[in-house]
Amino acid sequence: MKWFNHCQTLEEIKALYKKLAKQFHPDLGGDTVTMQEINKEYAFASAKTIKGADLSDEETENEMQVSKEYRQAIEKIIYLDGIIIELVGYWIWVTGITYPVRKTLKEAGYFFAPKKQAWYFRTEEYKVSKGGKKSLDEIRAKYGSETVNRDKDNRNDKKLFAIRL
Repeated sequence: MKWFNHCQTLEEIKALYKKLAKQFHPDLGGDTVTMQEINKEYAFASAKTIKGADLSDEETENEMQVSKEYRQAIEKIIYLDGIIIELVGYWIWVTGITYPVRKTLKEAGYFFAPKKQAWYFRTEEYKVSKGGKKSLDEIRAKYGSETVNRDKDNRNDKKLFAIRL
């Protein structure tokens, strides 16, 4: 590994990933090949650390896949202005000014929950047959909520968004 050799914990891996993304993301002047290399090593280093947590091969593979799916779901919409992205339990909820970007959200795999007036993303394993009757505030209270931060980077007035996981 080139990037994550010295990381001992999942928290260290995530912190270094955010730092590297700020430096090498293509939207911030980096190149796609380098960022893809970092993404692959991030997945490997995360899996290796998770594997150290005595998970089975199947559980480790599942953790890697879920992490990748959520990261990709957020990366597809993170640049959109006027939206708020929250991690609530195992779902991603998007609120704010979503009407102008509804097509982009739909194309990124998000679904609209009309009673909650919010968009959501979840992996297939968390699919439910009927929408719940709880409000988004009740869901937040039950599972906790973490907002995806938008850290502005000064280079070329472009934005980098860091995910606090």
